[in-house]
Amino acid sequence: MSVNQTTAPDDVAAEPKAPKGDRTDMVGKALGLLVLLGDEPRGASAAEISRRADLPFSTTYRLLGSLTRDGFVDYEPDGRRYHLGLRIFQLGQRVSNHHGFAGTALPVLRRVTEQTGEATILSVRDGHHHLTVNKVDGPQTFRVTSDPGHLGALHATAVGKALVAFAEDAEREALLGELELEPLTEHTITDRGAFRAEVEKVRRQGYAVMDEENENGMRAVAVPLLNSQGHAFASLATAVPVFRLSMEALLAHVPLLQDAAAELAARLPQR
Repeated sequence: MSVNQTTAPDDVAAEPKAPKGDRTDMVGKALGLLVLLGDEPRGASAAEISRRADLPFSTTYRLLGSLTRDGFVDYEPDGRRYHLGLRIFQLGQRVSNHHGFAGTALPVLRRVTEQTGEATILSVRDGHHHLTVNKVDGPQTFRVTSDPGHLGALHATAVGKALVAFAEDAEREALLGELELEPLTEHTITDRGAFRAEVEKVRRQGYAVMDEENENGMRAVAVPLLNSQGHAFASLATAVPVFRLSMEALLAHVPLLQDAAAELAARLPQR
């Protein structure tokens, strides 16, 4: 449900109209609000968004009103909370289709899941994170939570390690030096030297693993999708709960993932 909110509450002082030179900055602020809302699956109030964005409440309120009017944001009157709107989903689907992640990639992911019985995940690098662009869940009741649109850590995930290991040389070196190695579980690699050694290991063996480093109770194996220069533009993974598959059994799926990755690399735009 969308509710237009184009005026600030009576207790908020009106701000002077932004000069023409500030309009581009206001666009950036509006986009920043959308990014913040993307991290709030249950939505957030205008006051909460204002604090997180470090913007005056009246500016935040006015921008949210404009975004709500155009369908980029939905407003929930009962809880006075804002959520990302369907217009964002529509644009996201267009991007996905443009890159082939929906029409081209989905049948390949489904085929992998049919053979493994487990979740198959396709990710790309988005700065210092990996972005899940497509996923097919397995038939099991235990469900992997990395849905499309999810941003995850590069250092603590199989897909992320594969993307770092097979990035262009300069990009890989930058990531090795700049990534924040946040401890997500007691198994996360947080030492920079150890992470560099892990990345070199991934490069030698051609695949990456995650064993409860990103989330307790989960493990995964991932392979890169390589362009003609041998650099990763995406990565493909199988993810499972630890109680269902040993690491040895999981690694048995590497040849299947590599075949699927080669097929996807030949069919997807390498952007």
